[in-house]
This record gives sequence, C-alpha cells and structure tokens, in this order.
Amino acid sequence: MSDFETVAASENQAARRGPSGEPGAPNQVGVPGKARSLAGDAWRDLRRNPIFWISLALVVLVTAMAAVPGLFTGNDPRDCALARQHAGPSGAAIFGYDFQGCDTYARSVYGARASLLVGALSALLTGIIALVVGMVAGYFGRWIDAVLSRVIDIVLGIPLLLAAIVLLKRVNSDSSTVRILAVVFVLAILGWTTAARVVRSSVITAKGQDYVAAARMLGAGDGRIMWRHILPNSLAPAVVVLTIALGSFIAAEATLSFLGIGLKAPTISWGIDIDSGRVHMRESATPLVVPSTFLALTVLAFIMLGDAIRDAFDPKLR
Repeated sequence: MSDFETVAASENQAARRGPSGEPGAPNQVGVPGKARSLAGDAWRDLRRNPIFWISLALVVLVTAMAAVPGLFTGNDPRDCALARQHAGPSGAAIFGYDFQGCDTYARSVYGARASLLVGALSALLTGIIALVVGMVAGYFGRWIDAVLSRVIDIVLGIPLLLAAIVLLKRVNSDSSTVRILAVVFVLAILGWTTAARVVRSSVITAKGQDYVAAARMLGAGDGRIMWRHILPNSLAPAVVVLTIALGSFIAAEATLSFLGIGLKAPTISWGIDIDSGRVHMRESATPLVVPSTFLALTVLAFIMLGDAIRDAFDPKLR
C-alpha cells in the first residue's frame, strides 16, 4: 500500500471513529452548526442589552408592587389624620404625609395596582381587536382589506385623549369597577389601530410563504391556516407594539384621572394623587413628586422594554 493510501485509510478510520474515539461518532469537521431561529437570535441580543435588563427589572418590581403591595409598605394608604397634614419624612413615613395626612409612599405603592390593571386590561383588549381586524384584513384582502383599512384610518385620525374625555364624560357612575371598565373600554376602542396595522402587514407577509401554500394544498381551511400557521408567525410584532402601548395606556389613565374624568376616589391612583399634590404643591412638593416619579419610571420601563424587544426582533438592526 502506498503512503497516500495509508494516510487516506487512517483519516477515513478517524472520521468514522469521531473526535472522541468512539466508533460510529460523526465527524464534526465541516458539519454545519445547529440552525438558529429568529427567537434565538433575539434572545442572544437581549441578553447583552443592559437596557433590556434594567427595564425588565423595573417592570417586575412594579408588577410585584401592584400584586402584593404589603411587601413594600406596612402602612394603610387610607389611614389618614389631619393632625399629620404635610408632616415631613420620618421612620413611620419615609416620604412624609399629604394634605389629608395620608402616607405618601403607601399611596404611591398601592396606586400601582389600579394604574397597572387599567394598562394591562386595555392592552389585552387592544390586542384582541387588533388581531381580529389585522388578520381578517391581511388574509382575505380585496374589498375586506379596503373597508377595514379605511376604518383603521378613521379611528387613527381621532385624538385619543380628546375622544376619551368626550366619551368618559358620559359615564355618571361613581363605582370604582364601572369606571375602571369604562376607562379600559375607551382606551382599547381608540388605541387598537397601530397594532392592527402591524398585524395586517405581518399576515400579508406570512400568507405568501411556502408553508401556507403547502397547508392549503393539503386541504386546510382558512380558519385552520389563520389559527395554526399564520397567527404564531404574526404574533411577535404585535406583542412588541402592545408592550409599548401598555406604557402609553398607563400614562393615559393617569392623565384622565388627573383631569377628574378617569378613576375617582376612593380608588387610589397615581393620577388622582398627582392632582391632589398639585393643588397643595406650595405647602409640600413631596406628595406631587413621589407619585409622579412612580408613574414616570413605570411608563419609561414599559416603553424601554418594548423598544429593546423590537430592536432584537428586527433583522435590519443586526
């Protein structure tokens, strides 16, 4: 056997045995690595993004504050005494007391529940409307798409806060539950258009893919194609938009409550406390600054989180 044949035989045997020396192990040289998915690439980018971790930590903190406020303060936000009016910070109240003698910090902690509840429910209802309208418009196209697109344009042209003020002026009930549901409904009805446009674009792109054509050739109906094949591939962009919208809904609820047409006392809300602190700002600025800071950090956290996820899922930014 020639030297060339000897070397070739030894390399072939080594290839069959593999780098670990075990028979039958595949040769790793030249074998392509595991295929990476869009979600895998996005998670790899998010892990290295400090903005993502900072915003996620703030979102988790606010969510825990809304769910279990007793972990963050032991004081009752409704325990008010005029004898403590505008009293300064102390061991019992780290940010002092407001005009009615209520613990400013305790009210800010408990105010996260109503604001986050309105934002989450509004985003959920907005997502349902946007998914239905966007998928129907994008999948069926033609005159259905034309009609729904014009509806989106009409609603998009209505100023959200101005329309919300007009609609909520018609709500006469003072019940906390009724007013929360009214604010959620108004914000969702006026705020679903951007997410619907994103879903529509994603559906138009997805329905032209080969897997949709293969499912149609195998006899799958429109409902199965939309639910099993198009929806999972169109959901990620909508989630990103709704994450950003959630922060906007929280800010909108605080604005409406500040104007006196959103949530009302005895509901504890950041907007209500900001309005109360504004009136007595000259006596003490803390009752205005503390809930405003809580609100600003919460809205900023959701917007930053949505931006980070959007950048990670956008291939053009890589």
